Amino acid sequence: MNSQWIKEQFPILNQEVNGHPLVYLDSAASSQKPRAVIEAIKHYYEWDNANVHRGVHTLGSRATDAYEGAREKVAKFIGAKRSEEIVFTRGTTTALNLVASSYGPTVINEGDEIVITQMEHHSNFIPWQQLALRTGATLKFIPLEQDGTVTIEAAEKTITPKTKIVAMAYVSNVMGVINPVKQIAEVAHRNGAVMVVDGAQSTPHLKVNVQDLDCDFYTISGHKMCGPTGIGVLYGKKALLSAMPPIEFGGEMIDDVGLYESTWKDAPMRFEGGTPIIAGAVGLGAAIDFLTEVGMEQIERHEKELAGYAMDRLSQIDGVSIYGPAKRQVGLVTFNLGDVHPHDVATVLDSYGVAIRAGHHCCQPLMRWLQVSSTARASLYLYNTEQDIDRLADALVQAKEYFA
Repeated sequence: MNSQWIKEQFPILNQEVNGHPLVYLDSAASSQKPRAVIEAIKHYYEWDNANVHRGVHTLGSRATDAYEGAREKVAKFIGAKRSEEIVFTRGTTTALNLVASSYGPTVINEGDEIVITQMEHHSNFIPWQQLALRTGATLKFIPLEQDGTVTIEAAEKTITPKTKIVAMAYVSNVMGVINPVKQIAEVAHRNGAVMVVDGAQSTPHLKVNVQDLDCDFYTISGHKMCGPTGIGVLYGKKALLSAMPPIEFGGEMIDDVGLYESTWKDAPMRFEGGTPIIAGAVGLGAAIDFLTEVGMEQIERHEKELAGYAMDRLSQIDGVSIYGPAKRQVGLVTFNLGDVHPHDVATVLDSYGVAIRAGHHCCQPLMRWLQVSSTARASLYLYNTEQDIDRLADALVQAKEYFA
């Protein structure tokens, strides 16, 4: 990878913060945007801005082509069979809530089981918790190993013929582990359950093929993969989407409206009522073009090398505790510096121009499992380099000396 060329594609990285060149290590929260994405959104608003699927005028036709073209790009990017399996949403949170609120009640009854893990982001935790509370179902957890990983054996012991839904993150936003979702999907299907995969942290960093994973639902957040905020994706197998009722009602999602009853369009349109996130979809399509040009295999390899380097550098600093497996496959390192609060660590690092995340990372059950209240997290992406990690390590040493 040409790291210098890639970094030059992100205008925001060319600045100083508190008198130091910016080192951005918070991509797991939200990635930065390349110039190609910014220009694509700007071009849409300057030349093609109109509503979609409605007007027959030129601008409306161009906007519709751009919107549906983005849907086709997403389908190809994740290996879906057809673009009709792609539903645009506001993000992973909305996508997971759509599955829990629309599909969930059609299959979950009192006594049924929903299986998740304690490492899930709240977006893939609370919807299932609330569905279980509403229906009287049992919420079960695949136990974590000592290093925070999940094994097939543990999944097989937890998932039973009573299980109707299994939901799991492909990549943990705290532990940095890649979960064996393909193998767990096999266990789920063997027991008659569907597999829901939270792809918010995997899609930006790994080459994904939903057909190979054989998951039933897969979710994406555009802002974590160089796209704009406010746009996401729910992938669902066509048969499942076709059987799901809409949960939002209004314009464009209808087939026929009578005085006392109405009918709905086929998926995905039945789930995209009202004016959709047109500019967001255009920006997401541009982000996919950019990532494809760089190469997902290259990005994955680059991050794996950086993660190894980061683990080596941080583990050499006395007082730094690193959470999760010793060997990382993705560019994410979660740690604490002695008994210093992570917010204080992040504040000192920010004074050196190094941006990291501190807090519970929307994973409070996992924090309790780790027996901590919060942690610091450095998350890497394609625009980061070994020099960025050196800056992080040097700033951590300064923080250690400061608090000592």
